[in-house]
Amino acid sequence: MKKILFLVSLLASTMAFASSDIHLDKAPTKLSDQQSLQRGAKTFVNYCLSCHSAQAMRYNRLQDIGLTEQQIKDNLIFTGAKVGDAMTNSMSKKDALAAFGAAPPDLSVISRSRGADWLYTYLRGFYRDETRATGWNNVAFDKVGMPHVLYEFQGEQVLHVEKHGEHETQKLVLTKPGKMTPAEYDGMVADLVNYLEFMGEPIKATRMKLGVFVLLFLGIFFVVAYYLKKEFWKDIH
Repeated sequence: MKKILFLVSLLASTMAFASSDIHLDKAPTKLSDQQSLQRGAKTFVNYCLSCHSAQAMRYNRLQDIGLTEQQIKDNLIFTGAKVGDAMTNSMSKKDALAAFGAAPPDLSVISRSRGADWLYTYLRGFYRDETRATGWNNVAFDKVGMPHVLYEFQGEQVLHVEKHGEHETQKLVLTKPGKMTPAEYDGMVADLVNYLEFMGEPIKATRMKLGVFVLLFLGIFFVVAYYLKKEFWKDIH
């Protein structure tokens, strides 16, 4: 029953997203780039996993992106978890409710629910909003409850709204630089989104490669089948 409710909520969130008119920036993800995936995994563990969880993902699956079991233990596990354990967060639901008013969602399949472009836009779209309890809002998720946990790297942005007749345009302006340049921050977010996409479907890159071989096989088989058909039917009138 819990699985059914989860799928229903996932479908509802996807449908709500599909009906929105948010401008999304293209996420420069590449699942074959293991260095990017490793950097994204590091960012995820350091800045996302303290509040969010990824219960459908196990630490040992990170061996698929080129990490050894010892590297995972030394660099990506900061609790008493074992390499074969699921990636659970350290924040209890009670603490989450007190801090944010709702428990942060599990991120195991967030890339499949929201899409890489949405995540890329969202993580770069925080801006200062003093009307919000956290002091932050987001262009992709209005009235978001999550604070900007990566603000020290991006800096602080404000939202400028310009009206042109009946239409208006929104523009984010960096007013207080962070530790990274905008290009460096965009690169870090791209790596994180790349990892989230991998985590949502670890077998995706292999599946896509296999699909190419299957299509090639079908193409070759079609040629063979065509000439066999001509040979079998040449004497039939």
